[in-house]
Amino acid sequence: MAAVFIRSCAAVLLTVLPLLLPLLFGKSSRLLALADEEISGIITRDDFPPSFIFGAGTSAYQYEGATTEDGRAPCIWDTFAHSGHLNGSTADVASDGYHKYKEDIKHMSEIGLEGYRFSISWSRLLPSGRGPVNPKGLEYYNNVINELIKYGIQPFVTIHHYDFPQVLQDEYGGWLSPKIIDDFKEFAEVCFREFGDRVQHWTTMNEPNVIAMYAFDYGILPPQRCSHPFGNDCKGGNSTIEPYIVAHHMILSHSAAVQLYRTKYQAIQKGKIGINLSTLWSYPLTESIADVLAAKRTVEFFVGWFVNPIVFGDYPEVMRENAGLRLPSFTKSEFQLVKGSFDFIGINYYFSIFSANNYDLVNSNPRDMSGDILAKYTAYKDRAPVDRILPPSPLPNNPRGLPKLLKFFKDTYGNPPVYILENGFGIEGKEKLADTDRISYLSGFIGSVLKALRDGSDVRGYYIWSFVDQFEFTSGYKLPMGLFRVKFNKGCERVPKKSAFWYSNFIKNGGVINYNQADRRPRTQPISYSSI
Repeated sequence: MAAVFIRSCAAVLLTVLPLLLPLLFGKSSRLLALADEEISGIITRDDFPPSFIFGAGTSAYQYEGATTEDGRAPCIWDTFAHSGHLNGSTADVASDGYHKYKEDIKHMSEIGLEGYRFSISWSRLLPSGRGPVNPKGLEYYNNVINELIKYGIQPFVTIHHYDFPQVLQDEYGGWLSPKIIDDFKEFAEVCFREFGDRVQHWTTMNEPNVIAMYAFDYGILPPQRCSHPFGNDCKGGNSTIEPYIVAHHMILSHSAAVQLYRTKYQAIQKGKIGINLSTLWSYPLTESIADVLAAKRTVEFFVGWFVNPIVFGDYPEVMRENAGLRLPSFTKSEFQLVKGSFDFIGINYYFSIFSANNYDLVNSNPRDMSGDILAKYTAYKDRAPVDRILPPSPLPNNPRGLPKLLKFFKDTYGNPPVYILENGFGIEGKEKLADTDRISYLSGFIGSVLKALRDGSDVRGYYIWSFVDQFEFTSGYKLPMGLFRVKFNKGCERVPKKSAFWYSNFIKNGGVINYNQADRRPRTQPISYSSI
């Protein structure tokens, strides 16, 4: 392993050298890093190509509610929420989107939304996980899509967004079993067959890297699989191998759905298909070579875990070196299925982190997936790094990492088409309708997207998370993120926030955005994740 470390150091020496030279000449490397970056400016919708899509999104479990209506069956998030997690919050009603979608789509049209990203509830469309289609579920999603088309809003559909059917979890352990590949493919085919004539953009699944890490290593999210000492309140599991097994089955399920779409539907329906990943950018905590390598490993593990296989057909080399035989291999036929299984890549991006080398873990046995990165992380330099990648609180406002990530995609993966499918800012508690912190955050990121476009990245859309306040997976209703307030205790009435008017003015009325990419600490108070 020491030899691997030395080879890795040599491989990135040319990358590290520019960071070291300023130190040799007595200059501030931070000032040098900022010198070639656009810090602030003024932009309008016309600065983006006409084909670029500005939208917003929600997901089925977080938005719809109606969890026991019209034939919908339970999903693992129903079970988890009703077990007392998230301070007892559930999505039984959520934003009541099942009943209020027409009102919401009218609001989308009024503010000028060009695209709307949403997901299909597997448990609503196929209550048994496979087999007969629920006619009421089919009717609901057809109605949503038709209403969007009526108002000229492009539907962007995620097939699966966290809400795995409880029946399949009980039957064979869900993503842990290769049986999931055929069941996911069947679910995807129902979506393609029933909705594909009106849907031009599909993603197979949302944030599979988060599911593998948070649900099967840390045990924070359902089905809470983990093992001591890596997770707490584990419901069985093995943090050293299950994250890799789950990710492997997710990649094969994604690829099987893409192959099905390409061979049976794409030529007729003319749509595009990809995957939706959680992403981040990692800076080295210090200027040491060890921390520079740790930051590189962080991105390769967290992002490359899924992108490398669908682009190149295999996992990153550093994952093979560090995880060894615990990381599954693709057969020759699987390699051919997986490689190139995307038309675009959807990314969810909220923050950057700092990574510090933790090479002491190299001799740890056993070691979990997070431990294999050999790093520690913090979102704020004045906070001690920890050994998990967790949502920071408060959420840092650091948009300059996004163009760096997009450059990484351009340089490493051949500049694939990319859509920013989630970017948003949560404000704890009863936020004011004048949500200026959110506007500041979003402005910086829209400026970062434009910078990436001008630097040659093939970015094709930007979707704010979320359109309305809804149930959030890590905070319940404590961290509203919507452009519209939802009065959850007053019939889920919608009230536009200042950010809704701001976004509308930019998209629809030629309004100006003043953006600042300087990293800033928000004025909000931290939120505790101890209750998850």
